[in-house]
Amino acid sequence: MEPRWARFVPLLYILFSSVQSCEIPNGKVKPINSLNTELLQLAGDVSQEPSPSLYLGLRLSDEHSLEKEKQYLQRLKEAFQPNISRTSAAVHYQEQPGTGLLALYLLALRAACHSMETPEGNWLITQLKLHLHKEKERIGHRGDGDPITNYYQYSLGILALCVHKKKIDEHVIHKLSHAEEHGRFQHNGDVSVDTEAMAGLAFVCLQEAPFYTPELKGKLDRSLQRVKEKILQAQTSEGAFGNIYSSPLAVQFLIAARMRQKKPECPVAMAALFRSLEQGDFRNSLIKSQLLPVLYGKSYLDITRQECRAERGGPEESLVLAAPTSASRKTNLGEKRIGVQLVVKRPPRRLPLYKHILSVPTGSSLLEVLEAAKGQSHVPFMFETQSTLSGPMLTSVMGVKAQEGERKYWKIIRAPNFILDEGIADYIPKHKETIILRFMPW
Repeated sequence: MEPRWARFVPLLYILFSSVQSCEIPNGKVKPINSLNTELLQLAGDVSQEPSPSLYLGLRLSDEHSLEKEKQYLQRLKEAFQPNISRTSAAVHYQEQPGTGLLALYLLALRAACHSMETPEGNWLITQLKLHLHKEKERIGHRGDGDPITNYYQYSLGILALCVHKKKIDEHVIHKLSHAEEHGRFQHNGDVSVDTEAMAGLAFVCLQEAPFYTPELKGKLDRSLQRVKEKILQAQTSEGAFGNIYSSPLAVQFLIAARMRQKKPECPVAMAALFRSLEQGDFRNSLIKSQLLPVLYGKSYLDITRQECRAERGGPEESLVLAAPTSASRKTNLGEKRIGVQLVVKRPPRRLPLYKHILSVPTGSSLLEVLEAAKGQSHVPFMFETQSTLSGPMLTSVMGVKAQEGERKYWKIIRAPNFILDEGIADYIPKHKETIILRFMPW
């Protein structure tokens, strides 16, 4: 039997070469290295909450700073690992961390070659199973309800358990397959490419697992084919799948599904991703961490194709941080100011709840515009946000928010009618833009 101390020996992984179904264009080493370095710098920013997705992206890179990754893993454990004293008693369901965040942490632990055969590991696995059970119960027997969180996080939870080689309740799997088959993965009336891709990754992993019946495997195969068709049909003329921000996860799925190289969709998508990367379009750290594995031809499933061994004798450090050479965006704020009009609408009411032009520093995010509006006492403005996997989400404006079970949200529109794909912390309004916040059904 393995001695208990051996479970805590620092580990590293060696990834097997993945099937290169979406080839990387030649001559793109510089932007890949820049993104790698940028994520490593984010990992070193102790003012930010540690993110499992950021660690996962770094571990799926071909270039590493093992010492900094080790330090970041320790921060993650301090934030997410349960206390040993708590594991000595019976495991009870805890709402936080939620399904998606807990699943990402479990994926990060797998990428770190962390043994789950410990009291802490068993507690985490059991918690995620409890989360998925409650999500399944909310969906309902007929499958016409919605999970507590959403199908993206539900898929992520299934993927995390599958990656750890844990057998999953087949009813949980059937709920996901049923939702995909009946078009439940929607956003703004269109297919949610992010959700399709995450569900697709889960289906690929489940297909490779040894636990399930031929009947279920056949159902998973049909689900997998539908996901592939929907993602390919969602490709735009510019090459993105859905939009550029959902494309990294979509390409991860195509890599995991071993899409044939001769298909034209992948080269066009890769060109679009590199174009957006070089233009600086990616500002969200979650999207960046999903993009980095793609640039090495990998997906989240590549953490299952790895060997683990003691850290000594492993690869040398291959990524070294240089001293910062340019000022951050924050230091540029205040040099110039722009005017942004903010309008709040709640149909069917015709008059806006709020309408005002705000003066903010150039480069301000939409979140900073909202904060500026909140700080102006002569024109009252109120808003609330909720933390999500991809950053803060607007939940309440002028006291208006969705009630329990109400399928409404605050849609963010750049006038006249362009629905923003970015979150409020990522979108940078331009001078004289009008931003409309409209309370709408899903």
